[in-house]
Amino acid sequence: MKVSIRSAIVTIVLAFAAGIGGMWLGHQLLAAPSHDQSLHAMVHEELSLTPEQNRLLDTLEADFAARRQTAEGEMRKANVELAAAIRTSEIAGPTVEAAVRHFHSAMGALQTETIAHVFAMRKVLTPDQRKRFDDRIGEALTADAE
Repeated sequence: MKVSIRSAIVTIVLAFAAGIGGMWLGHQLLAAPSHDQSLHAMVHEELSLTPEQNRLLDTLEADFAARRQTAEGEMRKANVELAAAIRTSEIAGPTVEAAVRHFHSAMGALQTETIAHVFAMRKVLTPDQRKRFDDRIGEALTADAE
């Protein structure tokens, strides 16, 4: 009986931790579009782009949107796996650890795609535009650190 009470407590604690993690992730994902939109607005409204630059950036943005959607779908899938692993595991064992690794891998893939997109956008910009773009990216990356 003692073992099952301990297992129940561990399961509750893990479920709570997963819930907090899910809330944090949801906040990060829901907050991300506003940063993207402000960067998008800055690029298209403040950098005096040529029609060719606008065309190239629109293509890059559409391509990234599809890759981002795929990566976010993989993150949601990993969260479902983690939730199932927590529900069915007595301890944070191999099944839970594998689900956590899957989520970290999916999150890393999204970050890699995002950085690749930033560098692809930079190639389209003039040196002056690139400096302003880089400054905005730097501000976004360090905003929470200050």
